Amino acid sequence: MEWLTGPFEVTFVQRALVGGLLVSAVTALAGTWVVLRGMAFLGDAMSHGLLPGVAVAALLGSHLLVGAAVSAVVMAAGVSVLGRAPRLSQDTGIGLLFVGMLSLGVIIVSRSQSFAVDLTGFLFGDVLAVGAGDLLALAVALAVAVAVTALGHRAFLALAFDERKAHTLGLRPRWAHAALLGLLTLAIVASFHIVGTLLVLGLLIAPPASALPWARSVHGVMAGAAALGATATCCGLLLSWHLDTAAGATIAALAVAQFFLSRAAAALRFSHTRRPAATAAAGPGAPGRADAAASFDDRRPADTGVHHS
Repeated sequence: MEWLTGPFEVTFVQRALVGGLLVSAVTALAGTWVVLRGMAFLGDAMSHGLLPGVAVAALLGSHLLVGAAVSAVVMAAGVSVLGRAPRLSQDTGIGLLFVGMLSLGVIIVSRSQSFAVDLTGFLFGDVLAVGAGDLLALAVALAVAVAVTALGHRAFLALAFDERKAHTLGLRPRWAHAALLGLLTLAIVASFHIVGTLLVLGLLIAPPASALPWARSVHGVMAGAAALGATATCCGLLLSWHLDTAAGATIAALAVAQFFLSRAAAALRFSHTRRPAATAAAGPGAPGRADAAASFDDRRPADTGVHHS
């Protein structure tokens, strides 16, 4: 038992655990919509697009979160503007912003010789250095994320599965998309200090994607993602303590490992369920039932959109 409980008796590991749990909850709320809408590339671009603001904030002696927030807002506004440009795909606009912001950040960093440690922390985070102020900021971010998710749930749901219907229902898909960008920005800015920009996408994408085959509703995906993120955090901190590995990277790696295990288990379950269903439906005129075993993400948008809880 000492092997399991010993690390969590240390104060800074306890703070890291609380911080990781808060990050898992925030990224579960935002990451669910990222996965359902296929916005992983956007999430990756926005996480790397924080570099210029963080670099400028470090040079000016300001708080890194302030610089990250400014960069994230600029990135989100750029994505919204370019997304409405004629004959320009959204992926192209995101890619250009991604390269432009990252290049600007590297240029700023290259002008200073004192960025080695700061840049390492920016890229990979330092979950073991979480302080009381960081925990307070994460708690506020979680409260805002819960409020945005609750208030925008209906619009987000319609936007995720049928943008045209969202417009027909008067749910203002452009405003809903902007709110989703804000939620994504909040999750990335709040989390990058914990696991770094290179690893934040792991917690943002992997837990919701892992929960997707097993959930029967959007809320189920969120709850499952939060639980999986919390598990990856606890196990990651434990392994990093005993194996002397980077805590943030270990947490993110476990989250990705959960995804592959979940997909393998889902594929195994589907193959076992499909076989007897296909046999039962082999008779003349018998309706096929194999599709009934399909997971939440394998259903048609019209079928999944009816689940509101």
